[in-house]
Amino acid sequence: MSKKKKILLFSILIMMILFLTACNNQSELKKVEDNAFLMDTLVKVRAHGNGAEKAVKESIDQIEAIENLMSKTVTKSDVYKLNHNPKKEIIIAPETMVVLKKAKKYANLTAGDFDPTLGALVNLWGIGTKNPTVPQPSAIEKALKNTGYQYLDLNEESAKLTQAKVKIDLGGIVKGYAADSVRKIMKKNEVKHAFVNLGGNVLVIGDKVDGSAWKIGIQDPRKGRGSVMAIVAAKDMTIVTSGNYERYFEENGKLYHHIIDPKTGYPAQNNLLSVSIISSSSFDADALSTSIYVMGLKKGMKFIETIDEVEAMFITKELDVYLSSGLKELVEIKNKDFNLIEGEYFAN
Repeated sequence: MSKKKKILLFSILIMMILFLTACNNQSELKKVEDNAFLMDTLVKVRAHGNGAEKAVKESIDQIEAIENLMSKTVTKSDVYKLNHNPKKEIIIAPETMVVLKKAKKYANLTAGDFDPTLGALVNLWGIGTKNPTVPQPSAIEKALKNTGYQYLDLNEESAKLTQAKVKIDLGGIVKGYAADSVRKIMKKNEVKHAFVNLGGNVLVIGDKVDGSAWKIGIQDPRKGRGSVMAIVAAKDMTIVTSGNYERYFEENGKLYHHIIDPKTGYPAQNNLLSVSIISSSSFDADALSTSIYVMGLKKGMKFIETIDEVEAMFITKELDVYLSSGLKELVEIKNKDFNLIEGEYFAN
């Protein structure tokens, strides 16, 4: 055998050894997972790597801390203090202020289709509680007079509700903030592969241990959790879904879901079953999934197409699926009941 051939074979052998070693190292990465019931939902955090155990514990603790700061029912929270001390300046924790400012930003950006001051309406309907009810029109009109993001006054370190009976409810954005906080914890602990699920708000960090993309299922809105109608290939990405199947009740044969239209005071009435937002920021995606659902297909699609690096998937009651322009290579429809609609339908 010539000297050149020996060198070539030796080089190939070394490369194979390095490749196999790398595969073994990846497959042997420590996996840590924990679950907790926080923010009125089941939270799952999974991480791989040497820093996984610390990262997962810190993540669960951080989500609980965020809940204690921003829950409307925790008596020591910033939101509770705001809601129960109208027209008074309340000192706010920096983390809460970040969420309040982002919430007000999206309220302005969506012309009120997202509104963090829907507490009076949310309480009135009681959807997700033991005793939901269809309120009288007069009660809804009264509650509408006690909503409006213009009544939320934010300063550097304090906030104030300028009208009595206005109530803050951050349920449409706080889980997104929590997910992005977990991302920071994972990065700090040098975790490169992680999966986070906050009741349907899904965040994946990096790729899977084997180097492939995460496969995130989009729930079939006609069925319960675990029923998948499409798969999204994801890496360093978040997927947040809002739909009429998440929390609802039925009365006299009519379904009433929890996504309240701030302009009418009733559950948003459009032809949508669900909207999924795909983005790098869970914080933004959370607010967008709610507001885009309220907007409906045509207005919502136009809005999404104006935002860089944010995509959306709409499912209508006819089981038609509409994808924003950047999603077409990432989504695979798995259920033949659903019909992918293609074309520039959002341009007009």
